Amino acid sequence: MLKKLTIQHYAIIQEITVEFSPSLNIITGETGAGKSILMGALSLILGERLDSSVLLQKNKKCTIEGLFRVGDKIEVTEFLAAHDFDQDAELIIRREIGVNGKSRAFINDSPATVQQLKQVTALLVDLHQQFDTLDLGDAAFQRTVVDALAGNERLVQTFRKNYGIWTSINTELHLLQQQKLAAIKEYDFQLFLYHEIDQLSLKENELELLNEELSLLNNAENIKATLTKINTTLNESEHPIIANLKQLHTQLAAIKHLIPNAAFLEERMKAAQIELQDIGEEIERLNNGIQCNENRTEWINDRLSEGYKLFKKHGVNSTPELLLLKESLGSQLQNKLQLDEQIDAKQKEATLLLNSLQASAKIISRGREKTVLPFETSVNQLLIKVGMPNARIKVSLLPVELFEFGAEQVDILFDANKTNRFEPIRKVASGGELSRLMLCIKSLVAASIDLPTLIFDEIDTGISGEAAKQVGAIMKQMTEQRQIICITHQPQIAAKAHAHYFVYKSEEKNTVTANIRLLSQEERITNIAQMLSGEKPTATALEIAGEMMG
Repeated sequence: MLKKLTIQHYAIIQEITVEFSPSLNIITGETGAGKSILMGALSLILGERLDSSVLLQKNKKCTIEGLFRVGDKIEVTEFLAAHDFDQDAELIIRREIGVNGKSRAFINDSPATVQQLKQVTALLVDLHQQFDTLDLGDAAFQRTVVDALAGNERLVQTFRKNYGIWTSINTELHLLQQQKLAAIKEYDFQLFLYHEIDQLSLKENELELLNEELSLLNNAENIKATLTKINTTLNESEHPIIANLKQLHTQLAAIKHLIPNAAFLEERMKAAQIELQDIGEEIERLNNGIQCNENRTEWINDRLSEGYKLFKKHGVNSTPELLLLKESLGSQLQNKLQLDEQIDAKQKEATLLLNSLQASAKIISRGREKTVLPFETSVNQLLIKVGMPNARIKVSLLPVELFEFGAEQVDILFDANKTNRFEPIRKVASGGELSRLMLCIKSLVAASIDLPTLIFDEIDTGISGEAAKQVGAIMKQMTEQRQIICITHQPQIAAKAHAHYFVYKSEEKNTVTANIRLLSQEERITNIAQMLSGEKPTATALEIAGEMMG
């Protein structure tokens, strides 16, 4: 419920504060007095877009603040908790427009986004403005009305969520199927490339090692000749180096006790002799291991040729790169083999979810079907009360392919003159008919949804007399469960108010401002009488106004 609304420096409003009744609040005033401005300010704290031209004074900040009583409304409590806002029995919504034209929003004095304002106030307030009757012709609005009366809201919400998941799964399935089509074209070629590399059975760095071996084999004769010459010089020549060194070592050992430090020299000479002997043995082993094997050379050349062809073909420069490519091809082939498994799994998942959706759609459809006749009957009875005795509605449930709201299209059709030719509302209903029809529908929906406050901005357009009286009666009846705030030009509606506010203009220092005040009982009679007969009401008008107020 909206308890209090405070507006500062908005359009032609300097500063006003309105404390609303929990029942039927009526706002009246001359055309152009500022009633629509009041609703415009209110719409800002409900999350509507800002028009910077609303700033009254460019050097002063504009502020609109609403105080709402939340009570035990669970959805609001859950929203505040989910977004880390302070929780209380009362909710403060504030919108500020700075002198620079930038807007800021607050929930319980904590910064918030405009979208968050819209989300939380949508749980508390329904603002019906003069041109909102156009919504009556909208298929989404008509479906929402029927679902609200059928108690389908949570079912539809869950259905839409699951439908979105199902749609996403089908998208993924389609992509997998497209990948499979592409894979079929590529698979044989990639398999050929993989087998071509695999048939070589290459080991890590094998081609690099074979290249080194081939270089050794191609120079085997020259290497053996060189090693033989070195070995001969060390061991088998006319004056072999190792034998001479051994002899020199023996001679030095014989006199080492006669020369200072000669023992050290003798040890070095012995070490040199041992090192040369070891070198000689190693050279002999190397020489014996080198063979001029033409068959081996030919085999290596062939293997290197096959390997280098693959290097060139795949644009690589080493055996590890070629093996890495083989591994990549293997992974791609494996993934392609797994596509069928993934497609089967997705198809099963999609089928299970589709079965669940179809079952849920049937439940939603049954709820709608049960609601249609009582809804038609109730609206048609209310239409008689609001001065449309020949008008009727009819709800059409047309089966359609499964979509995010179920399995049928909901259409509310209208016949204004008992012709039995029911047509879409947007084609046949006039503005006045739309206003009264919208009120009838909202009065029914209000009992089915937990919206504490309903706001009507000139919903009485195009009606008068007994119809206006019945509209007022319907609104008053709605206040048994809801707070109603209504801007009206009809005295019959104003007479039903629990709290009657009057919007007026005043001029001070050549500045026109809009103000609002709560009327007393006597002021209400005068105001209603003026609505009946003009600026200076007659005694008869005053008497009638008193009778209308009861």
